[in-house]
Amino acid sequence: MIALVKTQKGEGFVELKEMPEPTPGPGQVLIEVKAAGICGTDIHVKHDSFPYWPPVILGHEFSGQIVGLGPDCKYYKVGERVVGEPHNKHCGVCYLCRTGNVQICPEKRSIGWGIDGCMTKYLVMPEQLLHRIPDSMDYDTAAVIEPTANVVHDVIERARVMPGDFVVVIGPGPIGLLAGLAAKAAGARHVVMAGAPPDEGLRLDKARELGFDTVLNVAKENLVDTVMSLTNGIGADLVVDCSGAPAAIAGTVDLLRKKGTICAVGLTGGRTVNFPWEKASFKALDIVFGMSTSYTSWNRAIALVATGLMPVDKVISHRLPLTEWEHAFAELEAQRALKVVLHP
Repeated sequence: MIALVKTQKGEGFVELKEMPEPTPGPGQVLIEVKAAGICGTDIHVKHDSFPYWPPVILGHEFSGQIVGLGPDCKYYKVGERVVGEPHNKHCGVCYLCRTGNVQICPEKRSIGWGIDGCMTKYLVMPEQLLHRIPDSMDYDTAAVIEPTANVVHDVIERARVMPGDFVVVIGPGPIGLLAGLAAKAAGARHVVMAGAPPDEGLRLDKARELGFDTVLNVAKENLVDTVMSLTNGIGADLVVDCSGAPAAIAGTVDLLRKKGTICAVGLTGGRTVNFPWEKASFKALDIVFGMSTSYTSWNRAIALVATGLMPVDKVISHRLPLTEWEHAFAELEAQRALKVVLHP
């Protein structure tokens, strides 16, 4: 089978290669991949800036159909349509696994960087990590369930956005747009989507198309003044940072009301954040970090998408065959694409 492979350590070294078809072991299923989303992680692996174990097939955002069962499978059958959590190789015995936090087990080696991933025809997954998708959900939309589950975990489960909340999202990339949709689905009364000059055009235009209440470029409009004007000088209930920009992260404190919450989603790429700790202390703010997905966030995400509360398909900007992966990566890196779905 043809697969997109990171062949060795170093910058680049990504190519289409012929790889052997996998065979499911005990408790595993064989999935025919119908759609595979490109994540920032895949681009980081290409550029040697994220942990990985080559040679490895890229990709962890997928949807597909079960076409084979290994020994001892109990819960799934051939023909079922599924998505799956990329929490492979978690140990199952550490305190994190035992408390239901397999996503941050130190032994975890996800598909796409730790073991072979989904940017190919067939994928093997343990059935314990799978979730069924309804027949009404097309495979391209289902391939966006993984990043959707991320924001559901961060914004709804961890930051606990409440009906009637005023929410600011900083960074209108795919994750930021999905975070805004999650806030809306949970009942936020007003969502501000804030971007920077590079976001003009595709990203901010998509934010307007998705119907966020206020969409602005922070280089043209003062974000703090806007938020305070819209909240009668009180401030936002929740600020979700999806930018990872140190200055933006530090600026979240000025946007929030007392007893408000910062939801940290974006990664800084190793940069240090000069954060106004004492100002945050006097405001009695909560700071919530999230990493990856919980089991429950997948079922919530599937339900929110299936019922139309989160129209995540609108975040897909490109649908391309796997053979056009180079074009797909280039469009993403140039910010001319949002979410790209590849068809193996």
